[in-house]
Amino acid sequence: MRATVGDNIRLASRAVGMQERVGEIVEVRGADGAPPYLVRFSDGHETLVYPGPDCVIEAGAPAD
Repeated sequence: MRATVGDNIRLASRAVGMQERVGEIVEVRGADGAPPYLVRFSDGHETLVYPGPDCVIEAGAPAD
């Protein structure tokens, strides 16, 4: 899995009835875009994420 700052990460819910979480990658701590990633969610919470098979990386909007 590879990512860059500004990409979005989708974390599927592991429990029935819970929503998936989407956050923005604000820091890539691994070499060459590898995990772990510092992710900021819409509620302002930031956490270090080691993505598993339930995660999807989506390219962020291109810089102008």
